[in-house]
Amino acid sequence: MNAKSIRQPSPAPRATRKPDWRRFDALTDRDIAGAVVADPDAAPLLRPSWLKKAKLVLPADKELISIRLDKDVLDHFRARRRYQSRINAILRMVMEEEKTK
Repeated sequence: MNAKSIRQPSPAPRATRKPDWRRFDALTDRDIAGAVVADPDAAPLLRPSWLKKAKLVLPADKELISIRLDKDVLDHFRARRRYQSRINAILRMVMEEEKTK
């Protein structure tokens, strides 16, 4: 048996808890912005001025990868033509912005 034929079971699903909508509704824009800044894994908040100067770049060479996305995010992009190129272009805009920091 080679390494490629070995399959591992999926991890057990996590216990889910109900969202605290009162706490959620009480959050201010300042609270949310502070949480984004404090979370190293969160995407930066995009301001309208950033979007105005952003340029869509579609590079020719692509690499085939596997990526897991939330279903609603993928459905949103799949509803439009060339959704993979659009996802790549958006990721490129974020990458270019991060390079300037």
